[in-house]
Amino acid sequence: MSNHDEFILLTGRANPTLAHSIGKILNVEVTNPISIFSDGEIRVRITANLRRRMVFIIQPTSTPVNDHLMELLFMIDAAKRASSSEVIAVIPYYGYSRQDRKEMSRVPISSSVVASAITNAGADRILTLDIHSEQQEGFTAKPWDNVFGSYSLLPELKKRNLSDPVIAAPDKGGMVRATGYARLLGSESLALVYKKRDIMLNNVSNTLAMIGNVKDRDVVLVDDIIDTAGTIVNAADHIKEKGAKSVRVVATHGLFSGDALKRISASAIDEMIVTDSIAHREEIVNNPKITIVSVAPLLAEAIKRIRTGESISKDLIL
Repeated sequence: MSNHDEFILLTGRANPTLAHSIGKILNVEVTNPISIFSDGEIRVRITANLRRRMVFIIQPTSTPVNDHLMELLFMIDAAKRASSSEVIAVIPYYGYSRQDRKEMSRVPISSSVVASAITNAGADRILTLDIHSEQQEGFTAKPWDNVFGSYSLLPELKKRNLSDPVIAAPDKGGMVRATGYARLLGSESLALVYKKRDIMLNNVSNTLAMIGNVKDRDVVLVDDIIDTAGTIVNAADHIKEKGAKSVRVVATHGLFSGDALKRISASAIDEMIVTDSIAHREEIVNNPKITIVSVAPLLAEAIKRIRTGESISKDLIL
């Protein structure tokens, strides 16, 4: 095999466990080239020969977001300067993705700034998992593939053997996602929880009302990101007050910031299923209400298809 037929997997400090799981599936060694100077500066030194090789950099930009973003940018630059044939930024969780539009005066579109930084550093392609809004793929002219967490989450949910569940969205923005899950689960029952958000305040929302009948039904609340869990807990509690038999939450990215775990533990949520798109703290892994499924098989398959030129949209985008 010639050098340019080989490919390299790199990871930063954001989620090396996921990266190594992907490497194990692909039977490829994963390298972490990150070290830190005494003053906190990030240093990248890649020991492998990258010339004419495809380089996949697996790095979610999760908390601490800015540190992990800088690691990603430096690894991209290092790989590009080492004459790699193509650099692919594999970002299981894309930080700043919720700042994807100008929702008031004098604010940046931060997601667009981050996309520009990634491509300006030298990334030839971006691969994400459940990006918060798909229009962000248009923030750069470089190819951008987005795969869906439903590929990994649905098999776990089906193990619960729920009888004709109601698929619910915690806000109107999540209705498309809920409709997709309903189609894949063969359910004709949908519900929508209305909420009112104050855009001048971070992570503040109030549940108002609901469309759909959930009385004596198993309900699956679908979302992409669980941050402080305020929105999803309000929605779950409201659904339970309306007579639901059980409430499960299915979400791709479990950030669990602030008092999220306390809110979830005290809520009407029976179970929350999330992925390992970010590295989880021990108290999250051990929480009896939280189930974690791995997206390593999904991302490994996406990487394989990018390398071989196969279609990603077939089978992987559910």
